[in-house]
Amino acid sequence: MVVSVLEEMRIRALGVIDDAVVELSPGFTAVTGETGAGKTMVVTSLGLLLGGRADAALVRVGAKAAVVEGRIVLPPGAPAARRAEEAGAELDEGVLLVSRTISAEGRSRAHVGGRSAPVGLLSELGEDLVAVHGQTDQQGLLRPARQREALDRYAGGAVSVPLAEYGQAYRRLRAVSAELAELTTRARERAQEADLLRFGLEEIAAAEPRAGEDAELAAEAERLGHAEALASAAATAHGALAGDPADPESVDAGALVAGAQRALEAVRSHDPALAALADRLGEVGILLADVAGELAGYADDLDADPARLAAVEERRAVLSHLTRKYGEDTAAVLAWAEESAARLAELEGDDDRIGELTAERDALRAELAALAQRLTQARTEAAKRFADAVTAELTELAMPHARVTVELRQHETADEESGIEVDGRLVAFGPHGVDEVELLLAPHPGAPPRPIAKGASGGELSRVMLAVEVVFAGTAPVPTYLFDEVDAGVGGRAAVEVGRRLARLAKSAQVVVVTHLPQVAAFADRHLVVEKTSDGSVTRSGVKTLRDEERVRELSRMLAGQEDSQLARAHAEELLEAARSGI
Repeated sequence: MVVSVLEEMRIRALGVIDDAVVELSPGFTAVTGETGAGKTMVVTSLGLLLGGRADAALVRVGAKAAVVEGRIVLPPGAPAARRAEEAGAELDEGVLLVSRTISAEGRSRAHVGGRSAPVGLLSELGEDLVAVHGQTDQQGLLRPARQREALDRYAGGAVSVPLAEYGQAYRRLRAVSAELAELTTRARERAQEADLLRFGLEEIAAAEPRAGEDAELAAEAERLGHAEALASAAATAHGALAGDPADPESVDAGALVAGAQRALEAVRSHDPALAALADRLGEVGILLADVAGELAGYADDLDADPARLAAVEERRAVLSHLTRKYGEDTAAVLAWAEESAARLAELEGDDDRIGELTAERDALRAELAALAQRLTQARTEAAKRFADAVTAELTELAMPHARVTVELRQHETADEESGIEVDGRLVAFGPHGVDEVELLLAPHPGAPPRPIAKGASGGELSRVMLAVEVVFAGTAPVPTYLFDEVDAGVGGRAAVEVGRRLARLAKSAQVVVVTHLPQVAAFADRHLVVEKTSDGSVTRSGVKTLRDEERVRELSRMLAGQEDSQLARAHAEELLEAARSGI
C-alpha cells in the first residue's frame, strides 16, 4: 500500500544550522547527535512545516531569514493532496513541495505546491500527514482531560457519533437556560418596559397622526396667518396683468402684449424671424391670461378664518407633543409605534415563552442524560480494549507484569442546575459528558493501581507513555509519526524493546525518532546524525546520513563516548546484527 511520506527536508539559517538536507526514508529514521540543540532543530523544522508558531529567535544570528522546505510524496486521492489542490497548489507526479520562511523581523510566509498560502493551510495539511509525539505530549497525557480526549479518539465512531449529538444538545441547553434565566431575573424590568410602551402606544392611538400631517398643518398655518397680505398681493398682481375694470384708462400687461403682437402680425409675412417673434408674443399673452385667472381664483378662495387657524395650531401642538417624545416627525412617530407594538407583543408573551423554554430545558436534560449514558457505555468498552492494548505493549517493552487500567468516574451533585439524572443519580455534567477518565498503572503484581504519574518510575513512565503513544498511533489516520525522545529514562533491555517496537510500527507507517539511545537507533532503516562544529566564534550544525562504517562509529560513540573503542564497536556491531535479525 502506498502511503504519504515526508521524503526530504531542506533547512537554511535556522538556529545553529546553516544549510542542511534531511533525507527521510519511508520506514524508520533515527536522528542522533552529541547535543540536543541540533536534533531539536530537526524537530523544530518539521514543526514549522506543519504550521507551528514562528519566532524570529529561530533565525540564525546574522541571517536575513530562515527557510525550511519539505518534499512530500502523496498517493492519488490522499486527503492532503485534495486539500492542497483546492487551495490552488500543484503536485508534480504525486510530489507536494511545501516551504516556510521566517524573516529576522519575525514575519512568516508559507508556500504550498508553488503557490503562496496562509500558514493555516500548513496546519490543515499537517493534521492529515504527521502526528508528533514528544516529551511535551507525554506531560500533556498526564492530565485527565487529555486522557479523556485520547480515549475518545481511540474509541472512534462509537464515541464520536453520540458525542457530536451530545455537544449539540449541550450547546442548545446552555442557550435555553441563559434565555430562561434572563426572562425570569429581569421580570420587573421587562414589566416596566411594557408599561412605558403601552402608555406611548395609547397616547399615539388617541392622537391618530398621519404621516406628513405635521408638514401639511405647518403650511396651512403659515397661509392662514398671512391671509390679508396674500390677498392684497394677489389682487395687485391681478390688476397689473388684467387691468382694473373700474378704470377704462388703466394699462395692463395683457393689453400691452396684445398690442405688440398686433403690430408684428401686420408685417409678419415680410420676415419669418419677425413672424416667429409674433408667435412667441401670442404664447406670452395666453400665459398671462392663465396666470391672471388663477390669481383671481386664489383671491376668491383665500379665507382669513381665525377659528380655522386656532384649530390648526391646536392640532400642531398635539403632534408636537408626540414628536418631542417619539420621533422627529409624524412618520417617525408612526414607525416607533409599529416597532413598539411588536416589542410589546414580545414582552406580553414572556409567560408563554417561559413555559416553552422550561419544557424545552427539561426535554434537553433528559436527552443529555440518555446520550451521557451512551457515552459512558462506549467509553467503558473502549477503555477495556485500550487498557489491554497498552498492557500488551508494555509486555513487549520489558514490563511483563505491569497492568494498565482506565478508570471512569462521575461526581454526584445536589445542584439540579449543574447535574443530570443518570441511572437514578444526579451527576455533574459538562460539554463532553459526565465522565472523568484517568489512566492507572499497577507496575507489578500486588501493587494497587495508581495514576500513571504517581505509579511509575522515570523509566517506567517513559515506557508507559511510549506504549500509550503506539496504541494511539494505531488509531491516528496519519502516515508519518515523529517521536521526540519519548524513550528518555529507558535503558538496557527495555531500550532494545523500544527500538524493536518502533521498527514494527515502521512497517506500516513512516517513523522518525529523535533518540539518545543506541539500542533504539540500531533498529532504524536510515540513521541521521546532527554534527556540530565551531571555529571558536561561530557554531554550525549539519545533518548527515550515515552509512555502514559511519553508523558503527556513531553507535560506538553513543555507547561509550568513544568512536574507536574496540569494545564499543563490537557492541555496536552486535546491536546492528541483532536489529537486522529481529532478535
